[in-house]
Amino acid sequence: MLMKNILVVALFFTVSICFAQAQNMQRFGKKITTEKAQNASSLYTILATKEKSGKVKLKGEVLAVCKKKGCWMKMDMGDKNDKLFIRFKDYGFFVPKDCDGKTAVIEGVAKKETITVAQLRHYAQDAGKSKKEIEAINQPQKKYTFEATGVILMSDK
Repeated sequence: MLMKNILVVALFFTVSICFAQAQNMQRFGKKITTEKAQNASSLYTILATKEKSGKVKLKGEVLAVCKKKGCWMKMDMGDKNDKLFIRFKDYGFFVPKDCDGKTAVIEGVAKKETITVAQLRHYAQDAGKSKKEIEAINQPQKKYTFEATGVILMSDK
């Protein structure tokens, strides 16, 4: 009887811990884990050792998200001038439109690419920028981009 009680208590604690962890995370896209996620600021070094792109898992703060659908987000890279622009593989999933400020773990392919004026204007419109701000965009930009296959959003504590 004692062994049975111990097993019941152990099972209860295991389920409680798993439930608590699940309550602190939201998952989108392919199921990924937080294990071996590198700080988003390490992307500079990661891409310096690869030709044009590389598959990575990063962790960082969400700075902005598409306010229309949640179809893209920007992540802090630890530099005021560079923000990691994240799209979702095959437009296959979206994130909540209010996830600004949360910590995210993303897995996928990172690269540095040139974003066209048309794309930049589209993203500015999605972000709710004014017509004047959108029309002021007249040059393509080189940006760090990421195509995420999976995302984990950590809940605020």
